[in-house]
Amino acid sequence: MTPAAGSASLEQQIAHWRQYLGNRPAMQAPDVAELEDHLRDQVKLLAAAGLDEDEAFFIAVRRMGNLDALSREFAREHPERLWKQLTAPAGDGDAAAPAARAELGIVIALAILAALAIKIPALFGLQMNGPGGAFYARNAGLFVLPLLAAYLAWKRRAGVAAWTWLGTAFAAAAFCANLHSFGPHSDLQPLTALHLPIALWFAVGVAYVGGGWFAAAGRRMDFVRFSGELFIYYVLIALGGGLLTALTLMMFRAIGVDAEWFAQGWLVPCGAMSAVIVGSWLVEAKQSVIENMAPVLTRLFTPLLVLVLLAFLATMAWTGHPVDVQREVLIAFDVLLALVAGLVLYAASARDPLAAPGFFDGMQLLLVACALLVDALALAAIARRISAFGFSANRVAALAENLILLVNLAGVAWYYTAFLRRRGAFAMLEQWQVAYLPVYPAWAAFVVVAFPLIFGL
Repeated sequence: MTPAAGSASLEQQIAHWRQYLGNRPAMQAPDVAELEDHLRDQVKLLAAAGLDEDEAFFIAVRRMGNLDALSREFAREHPERLWKQLTAPAGDGDAAAPAARAELGIVIALAILAALAIKIPALFGLQMNGPGGAFYARNAGLFVLPLLAAYLAWKRRAGVAAWTWLGTAFAAAAFCANLHSFGPHSDLQPLTALHLPIALWFAVGVAYVGGGWFAAAGRRMDFVRFSGELFIYYVLIALGGGLLTALTLMMFRAIGVDAEWFAQGWLVPCGAMSAVIVGSWLVEAKQSVIENMAPVLTRLFTPLLVLVLLAFLATMAWTGHPVDVQREVLIAFDVLLALVAGLVLYAASARDPLAAPGFFDGMQLLLVACALLVDALALAAIARRISAFGFSANRVAALAENLILLVNLAGVAWYYTAFLRRRGAFAMLEQWQVAYLPVYPAWAAFVVVAFPLIFGL
């Protein structure tokens, strides 16, 4: 197969890569040609997604590491060359420079819009620290996620149908979130505030893949990586923002001025919204540069979570104390179980699917087994609470979410066991995880839309 011609820069990079592989004693010309076809296909896909050729080549070489050990070795032996290709600023004669500048301008504009959106309700007398706090909680995701979806849809050159679907989805979400006037002690208000961003994140995923979620098999796992990397960037930005806020308060306090109103009313909320857009742009602009952190983070937190869960189970068995089913406790359990599911999914996105089972895979399975046991205990406690006091919005939501997590983790345990016993490929575990993802936003959307009708206001 004759490779499609690219720019002179891209052809020079591929020639260097081809020469490197060709000099290896174990490589034959047909093997190099086949790998080059794979490389060019990856570059073409990434370029179609909006990356420039240098970025596409960098990521394609890293991905080729999943197919060939020598290609992975090339990525290791030339990190400084690949890094410079990815991060070097575009020169005046670089054709990609105007597009990059235009994208940066769009990102800045969207970040400013997100910062202003969080302040618009204040124009109508809704203060974040006052009676309007409930409105802000219900609509937190709507201040920034539509703008993030717009950026990603523009970046992916989504069609009219995708834009129409996204606009309809966000408009429907805004309508449902604000249709009812929840009472001050209603359980439905915090349930809506917790579940609406989960449902809206699926819309962001649709924008990320260019409109067709179920038709974009490969891009769905890329969205998982995007979500994980965005979380990392957001945490880093938040830490820097916290330091900036503390310094701001200290400097103004030194001259006898109280700037706390500015920090609480403007700096923190506006920065929190803008950081979502900026972090997403960083993930897109330096795509997969941070991916080396994924294996480190998963290998760090997996054993720590295993120790925490084992300690909890051992303490519970020793003391004989049952699981408390207060709302805050149930939320903490759900967050913990969701963290386990997310950690396993993120680890799967960073793992070489063709690598043989190893010690860390066994540790992942142990983590899932502990989480399954904790989930079963939580479900038993919820069932006892329902049998004693009847159904409520909180109890039904907790019951359903623990069942959803139980099914997800049980599937992970099943496929991980098959993989460790060499009776199934790791790709089957990836497929299960990605196929199960829409269940979470579907249930979250049901809570937002149907719970006010089922349980009243």
